[in-house]
Amino acid sequence: MVVRYELAGRDLAGVRFAVSPLNELVLSLHAWRDPGRYPVHLPWIRRLREQQHRLDTTALNALVNDDLWTPDFLTPRPRSPLTRLEDELAIVASTPPGIVHRDLEVLGGRRQKPKLGRVLEALTGYWDLCFAPHWPRMRAILEADVTFRGREIAQRGLAAMFTGLAGRVRLDGDVVEVHVRSDVHYTRPARDALTLVPSLWTSSASAPILPDEPPMIIYLARGCGTLWESPPLPAPRALAGILGSHRAGLLHVLAEPASSTELAVRLDVTTTAVNQHLRALRAAGLLVSARHGRSVLYRRTDLGDRLCGAAPDDQ
Repeated sequence: MVVRYELAGRDLAGVRFAVSPLNELVLSLHAWRDPGRYPVHLPWIRRLREQQHRLDTTALNALVNDDLWTPDFLTPRPRSPLTRLEDELAIVASTPPGIVHRDLEVLGGRRQKPKLGRVLEALTGYWDLCFAPHWPRMRAILEADVTFRGREIAQRGLAAMFTGLAGRVRLDGDVVEVHVRSDVHYTRPARDALTLVPSLWTSSASAPILPDEPPMIIYLARGCGTLWESPPLPAPRALAGILGSHRAGLLHVLAEPASSTELAVRLDVTTTAVNQHLRALRAAGLLVSARHGRSVLYRRTDLGDRLCGAAPDDQ
């Protein structure tokens, strides 16, 4: 079925991106129900099983059904790429009881419907044990996706960006269409800004089940497959002989801008260690940096481009 958001006038310019810790936390419950759909996260799921005895699994399991639906009240629309978990939990805590009951009823079945206080306590414990240690890595990938989409809008336009989100999403004139798996079909104006939310826990793209929810599209973030891997950075041997393997590898991949946090995730090292190499490369005139939101992005200079281009790819 199809969800359509009508963008008119200022709505078209009001499309924005946001990152949601709570969305990621709640959507990750899908992997509990059906690990086979999330093979990239199997390393994390195996570790999770060691902690399950310390969690309120009864309450958590009640928040996702066999169709992998979760209650809309648990995925409030985030406001920016800098959204904090505690702010989102405060929004959920203020949800009227009628909406909580309605959204849990949508899940169907005879499952136990936990009280809101128990839900919040269960999610907080789940975050502390299973999510918080990995959140810096997760956030780095999500923020890198937002940066990429922003560049794509600037270089190729809004329609190309929407098409690139997922095969289920497209912009047709001033209407954004999202083809969803569930039996949902509605069209509504995006009067209060359409928010695009990258996620590590979706197979393609999704939208709220109920038409009265704020307009939002959750889509699969780029680079999701690298989350639990730490592959070495590629670099020609000749360049590594001059700069050292770590600095040559960083220079090689920085044809596209990236933050030190994102690079640390890819290398599975501390951000401090990456920053030492980046500062040295920048001091040598091989990199430049520019602030983007709360992150500093690095990319090669013309000199860095020439140096990488001149080094033979003799790996």
